[in-house]
Amino acid sequence: MIMENLIILIPLFPLMAALCIGSLHFFGVIEGEKSEPFTAKVANGALNLSCLVALGLLGLDSWQQNATEVIVGKWLRVGEVDVTLRFLTQGLSVQLAALFALLLCIVMRFSVNYLHRETGFHRFFFVLSLFAFAMFMLVLSASMLGTFVGWEIAGLCSYWLIGYLYNRQHATQNATRVFITNRVGDAGFVAGFALCVLWLGNTNWREIALLVASLSTQKLNLITLCFVVAAAVKSAQLPFTSWLTRAMEGPTPSSAIFYGAIMIHSGVYLLFLIRPLLELTPLIAGLVATIGALTACYGYIVGLTQTDIKTSLIYATAAQLGLLFLECGLGFWQLATWHLFAHASVRAYQLLTAPSLLYNTQGLSTQNMPAYFAAQRRFYTYATQRFWLEPTMDWLFVKPIMHLARDVNYVDKHFIDPLMGSPAPTIHAVSSFAQAQERRIGAQLDNTEDTFAQGSGLAGKLTQWTARLLNWFEQRFILQGVSDNVFHHGRRLGHIANQTESALLKPRYLVTFIFITLLVAM
Repeated sequence: MIMENLIILIPLFPLMAALCIGSLHFFGVIEGEKSEPFTAKVANGALNLSCLVALGLLGLDSWQQNATEVIVGKWLRVGEVDVTLRFLTQGLSVQLAALFALLLCIVMRFSVNYLHRETGFHRFFFVLSLFAFAMFMLVLSASMLGTFVGWEIAGLCSYWLIGYLYNRQHATQNATRVFITNRVGDAGFVAGFALCVLWLGNTNWREIALLVASLSTQKLNLITLCFVVAAAVKSAQLPFTSWLTRAMEGPTPSSAIFYGAIMIHSGVYLLFLIRPLLELTPLIAGLVATIGALTACYGYIVGLTQTDIKTSLIYATAAQLGLLFLECGLGFWQLATWHLFAHASVRAYQLLTAPSLLYNTQGLSTQNMPAYFAAQRRFYTYATQRFWLEPTMDWLFVKPIMHLARDVNYVDKHFIDPLMGSPAPTIHAVSSFAQAQERRIGAQLDNTEDTFAQGSGLAGKLTQWTARLLNWFEQRFILQGVSDNVFHHGRRLGHIANQTESALLKPRYLVTFIFITLLVAM
């Protein structure tokens, strides 16, 4: 049907809006308060069109008029694997696209007044439009590569909006920390993607669901585990929950749409995509349920002790996401579907109204702490400190990696450099023109003994002998009677030669070359 082919317009409209706003703002065509109505109309208009198309497809799907997929065309070819640009037009994908489009329209309209006269008004709507494109690609793509493109762009938009006030050091630090943490999940996604290409020769979600039964248990467990790691990081499951509080640094509309309604559920949606794999790997499914249960308990307990509104809501979000993981791990997929829709809608509303919550609840009494927790003072202290989750993760992972980096640097400096030959003493003497430049600035050079070329290690000695040979050749044939113009150009060539040698003699390149040679020999 023609309506199914229009599915490409759902991500295309916000992408065009992002390109329009971004390019015009970059070249200074739109800036300041006077251009706010134009930016708002472009962003809202594009999302409204996407929402209409998504709702139309949802209506057709409810009447079972949609085909399973729509293939737009071939995207690229990797070896024997064809990657096509295709979209899902049935089931949860279309339902989520319609829900996300509605929520995005609401938040976009809310942001027009909320961010009025803000310095980054146009930048915000550029990022939010790009994020809409990313999320539509993520939930609608039938190809693993298309899903990953949306996955990555959504993470990049998250980084930009957490650091929205980039002149504040705290904002940029939190944005960087969240971005780096999410790269762990991206590594899991890439690993699962690569293993599917290697062992199944396919990147389409529906076809992979049919092919995985032919894999051995070990291979199936490994692929599933990779995607579970990606889902756990993206949806802030233990032990990665702490990045969620750092993400609250961004504006309220971005907190609502990213971490209350849409992006935070990407990990849960990924579990739906790998449902056939989870059903064949009970061990990994049990791990998902266990992680979800622990995260739900952690989010509930820590959320009770938080004193600011957004942090309390975000730990409530973590608890609900934990329950969603628990439901998926236990195989309650229909329950998880309804839970996902309800939670996305309610949490978006709560975070949008967070700035006015104190005003709306004025005069109302707060809920008392459960008696059991109130009596456990030490436990309460642990909860207020969030059980030191982030410092523990730093101690377990970040600091060892930093120590390893220092050790590698020490080995590189004290062992590999001397073995390979440090280029620093010889960099100025590889060519005759460099030697002539040293003479110009008053360097003491003895023609009877070439002391200007000194090196260490095997590479240094070879360079030293080469430099002496070149020096002899220059003294006999070149430097006598050479014109100033030729000398100038020659000096430039010598400088280029010095830079090339300096780059080639860097230890990391030499060691990398040795490893590549050994791998080829094997």
